[in-house]
This record gives sequence, structure tokens and C-alpha cells, in this order.
Amino acid sequence: MGVVGESGSRDVSSIRLPRWGRVEPAQGQAVPWRVVDPDGHSVEPIAAFLRDFTACGNRPDSVRSYAYGLLRWWRWLQVVKVDWDKATSTEVRELVLWLGQADKPRRHRRTASSTTAGTMNAVTGKRHLDDSYAVPTVRHSNAVLRRFYEYWIESGHGPLVNPVPLNRRDRRPHAHHNPLKPFAAEGGIRYNPKLPKRRPRAIPDERWDELFSALRCDRDRALATLAVSSGARAGELLGLCAGDVDWGEQRIRVIRKGSRGEQWLPASSEAFVWLRLYLAQLEPLRPNDPLWWTVRRRDQGGGPRRQRLNYEALRAVFRRINAVLGSNYSMHDLRHTAALRMSADNQLSMRDVQTVMGHAHLSTTGDVYLVEDDNAVLARVHEHLTTRDQASSQASSPLPIAAGYDRGDLDVLFGQEKQ
Repeated sequence: MGVVGESGSRDVSSIRLPRWGRVEPAQGQAVPWRVVDPDGHSVEPIAAFLRDFTACGNRPDSVRSYAYGLLRWWRWLQVVKVDWDKATSTEVRELVLWLGQADKPRRHRRTASSTTAGTMNAVTGKRHLDDSYAVPTVRHSNAVLRRFYEYWIESGHGPLVNPVPLNRRDRRPHAHHNPLKPFAAEGGIRYNPKLPKRRPRAIPDERWDELFSALRCDRDRALATLAVSSGARAGELLGLCAGDVDWGEQRIRVIRKGSRGEQWLPASSEAFVWLRLYLAQLEPLRPNDPLWWTVRRRDQGGGPRRQRLNYEALRAVFRRINAVLGSNYSMHDLRHTAALRMSADNQLSMRDVQTVMGHAHLSTTGDVYLVEDDNAVLARVHEHLTTRDQASSQASSPLPIAAGYDRGDLDVLFGQEKQ
């Protein structure tokens, strides 16, 4: 436990969270994930909340994310020795401070990546991930705790006041609201750190050629060209079935990440060429069969057979590419590239880009992708500086004197000093 000072604050730098409990899948249960204590028993306050959270229509990935956020909170309560229903804003504040300076636990020590962690990649211009907790992780932690305690306060079994306070500055919410305008979100979480504005980065054409050349099989080429032309997310592409491909209209049907609704997305003819070459290497697929399969066959009982391609296997593809190119590309960079290419096309409106990208609000598309490319801005500034240098050099050289005029007389007339 951290040392408590005279002001009641803890020395968070000396705190180390214990390996208390774990998150595990709940096979065949209505709630897909659960948090258990060191003895393997389910943590009941978390279990009740996750049951309600699942019933609200949240996806299994969201349930898993909330379970890990609450497991971290329970470990923190073990250190500060406070019961979950006795926690106050002080414990939340100290957790935020701890997350701001602590390193994430790792199962294995870094090897080759130890020299690049946290540094800027010279090829892509992106920073390599390090072991610190990112700002979105801290904000997500606060959101998880806020919702968890809202549930228990509403049920009448939690604390009287939510320990995750809002930043309302002692005034009534919407006190001066204009009835002619919609209500806006008011009062963010007090201990949320400022979220830095991240600029999407398009892969330049020459870099894209290098990346594409590093792909070793038709499956990976089909996946990459589909992603960079349709703008679909990695999870949406991996969820495709054989019946989700419309060969005649050259489009694919994806299940959107947020709304879980179906949407057809157009893709390039090049992507369908590589997709056809990839499928020619497989046995014929039925409409409900997954579209993406591993290249190698594995024997897991019943003989060697292909396995369905998952996200970890796709990440392994990019790890190999990055090792070859010295880059740190990810599948999401292809989505950014597709969006920035479409937003730069004068024939497409931002409404078109919003529809293809699957954003709920047009402001999201405009704020994220309606930006100038850094390389294009630098090129124009270099051109501007070169033009000024040329103009300055031309102005410094004396102009030729017309016939019939004496240079000495002109110097006296215009006040020029003799060299």
C-alpha cells in the first residue's frame, strides 16, 4: 500500500497492483465474460453489473473490456484497503494519478521492441507503442467505474454518491439552455485527462507499393486491397462470409461495429481480382462459410485442415511486414488511407465518406478526416520558401541600365552608395 501523507494523499509511485483475480470467458452463459477472485469464485457485484450491461445490448467485446476495467479497480481496492461500496472520489483520483505514471504489466519482457518502444518510426511517422497507460485507457477506466456505480446507486445497494464525479462547476445542468437548440452533453468526468487530437495518416502511394510487395500470399493481398478501397474495419472484414460478396456489383456486406447493422460497401476491381485468385486455392465455400482461412493446415483432431483467420493471425501478418520494411503499420492505417483518399476526391461529398466509413455523425467524419495531409502541406511550404529565395536573389542583382543613362548619375539621383 502506498504511503499516506499528511494531506491524506497517497504516494502512488510506490504502489504495485497485485495479480488478484482474473477475467475468463463464461462458456454457454448469457454473460460471455466474468471476473473471478483468486479462488475462482465469481465477484458478485461485478457479475450483477455485467449481467445488466449485457442485457442492454452491448457486444461481447464491450463486456470483456468492462470486465478488465473492473478487475483493475478491484485490484486497486485491494491495495488501498477500501470496500467497493465505500469508495470515494479520492480513490478514483488516486487511481487516475497512478495510471498516469505506471507501466502496464507484461507477460513477457520486451526483446527486439525494447529499443523502439515510445520512439518515432522514421518510415511511417507514427510513434511506437510503449508500456504506459494511454490517455484513452484512463478515460475508459473512468467511464467504466462511472457506469458501474450508476447501476448500483439506481438499485439502492451502492454508495449514496457516485465516486466518479462530473465537472459541473457547482451549477445546475442546462441552466441556460436555449429551447430552440438540442441538448448537448454537459459535465464531463472531472478526472478525465485531456485527449490529444490524433491526426489520421494516409499511406503514401510509394509506401503502399512497398507494403503490397511485402505481402506473400493472395489472401493477404485480397484483404489489404479490400481494406484500402472499402474503408472497412479489420473486424468487419474478418466477419465476412462467402455469401457476403456481390461479384456482379463488386461490393461486400459487412456487419457494422457500432450499430451491428448490415451495410454494403463498394470495393475496387483490383480487390476482387485478388479475392478470386485467393478463393481459387480453396475448396468451394458455402454461403455461410467464413471467407478468410489460414494458409497452413493444422491437425486438431480429424486430420489437418485450415482454421478460420482471426485477428491475432492478421496482426502476425503485419508484424512480419513491419519487420521487413522497418515500419509500424497496422490494419487500421488502411482504413485511414481509404478515408483520406475519398475525402480528397472532389466528386465525393463528406456525406458519402460518412456513409462508407459508417460514422453515426457527420461531425465525426469532418473532424477526423477533413484535414490537410502533412506531406502536401510541407511540399507547398517548401515551394513557397523556394519562390521567395529566388525572388530575393533576383531583387539583389542590379538591373541593366538602359542606353543613354550614366550609372554614376543614377546613383546620385536615387541615393545609392558607391561600392
